[in-house]
Amino acid sequence: MTEAATRRPPGTPCWVSLIVHGLSATQEFYSRLFGWEFRPGPDQLGPYVRALLSGREVAGIGQLPAGRHLPIAWTTYLASDDADATAEAIRSCGGTVAVGPLTAGDAGRLLIASDPSGAVFGVWQAAEHLGTAVAGTPGSPVWNELVTRETASVAKFYQMVFGFGTEAVVSADFDYQTLHIEGRPVAALHGVGHALPRDRGPHWMTYFQVADTDAAAARVVELGGHVLHPPREGSTGRLATVSDPEGAVFTIVRPSDG
Repeated sequence: MTEAATRRPPGTPCWVSLIVHGLSATQEFYSRLFGWEFRPGPDQLGPYVRALLSGREVAGIGQLPAGRHLPIAWTTYLASDDADATAEAIRSCGGTVAVGPLTAGDAGRLLIASDPSGAVFGVWQAAEHLGTAVAGTPGSPVWNELVTRETASVAKFYQMVFGFGTEAVVSADFDYQTLHIEGRPVAALHGVGHALPRDRGPHWMTYFQVADTDAAAARVVELGGHVLHPPREGSTGRLATVSDPEGAVFTIVRPSDG
């Protein structure tokens, strides 16, 4: 299934981006892994490209300014109809706004924030750029999930800011809540307790669809990346957690029905 970009209801993940030191080397990695092609812009974001599949946008990659040393990580953007109002809600609910809100030319308005646990996420108020324009095909983002210590307290933050409905997986040893917009699951919160990586802390994880998880994991290593959790069967399909050569972590998955 593929679909054109549409204006997402507020709270729905709508875009993912990555800011790195080596823009050209990173483009090469993802081009060879996912078949992405690239188009430059918008200029307001500095050296920045949009990744394309079959001519349609799937993700953004930018370059860190010289001398800046920030964690290299994929950022999930949640849709908003009013980035300024969302920024106020984030602050009033215990989160932090680190960047923006700022306007990216005619594309839209954005901000970068963190929730009360410290997990970084973006907010995108679409204008001409509506977000990811491909779904259900290898190389496209297929899911976004907050990996955190425990979900109960942070769930309230996302409910208050974005109006999510939540549904908990009832299990004594599994702390998992799906986030719903208009009755449809759009993302999840996964509490992993002491299994949370000490060097990363709470973080949003981007899942990219692949045709063959094992082959894609091997390709990651060939291209200079790393496999952090080898391919395994999950409830949604066969998945593996990997990182690119600069250390940005993401999950690759072949959906059960894919």
